[in-house]
Amino acid sequence: MHSFKSYLSSGVSVVPFALFASRVFAQTAAAEQVGISTATMLQTALGLAVVIGVLFLAAYLLRKLNGGRGFGSNGPLRVVGGLMIGTRERIVLVEVGDTWLVVGLVPGQIRTLHTLPKGELKTPGDGDRLFAQWLKQITERKNEG
Repeated sequence: MHSFKSYLSSGVSVVPFALFASRVFAQTAAAEQVGISTATMLQTALGLAVVIGVLFLAAYLLRKLNGGRGFGSNGPLRVVGGLMIGTRERIVLVEVGDTWLVVGLVPGQIRTLHTLPKGELKTPGDGDRLFAQWLKQITERKNEG
């Protein structure tokens, strides 16, 4: 019985046999590949539907456990307003009970800038009315003259 080393030393090359064997295996694998069956597609669709159903059920149960409130909407904190200072910097006015906090937000850091008693915000319509009155006066003057 000859060993593998004796075949190599005798000059018989194993490479053509390996290439021939890989072609035969590739042809048989290609012939057996039919595609995705209907049962496989149906099983995948039903699995996806079950996963989505579990997600909706979990969200429903979390909402019930939270007392019917939305997540984070009715807590002790309320953002009254904010102002963008730069591309990543903000100043935010936060209401906590009867106190307003002026908070500075930068990446990786939050600082309380000032504490105020709760107050009333000016309605933005006041300035609009003044501008509308001024514009009306100017147009009336131009129409008269």
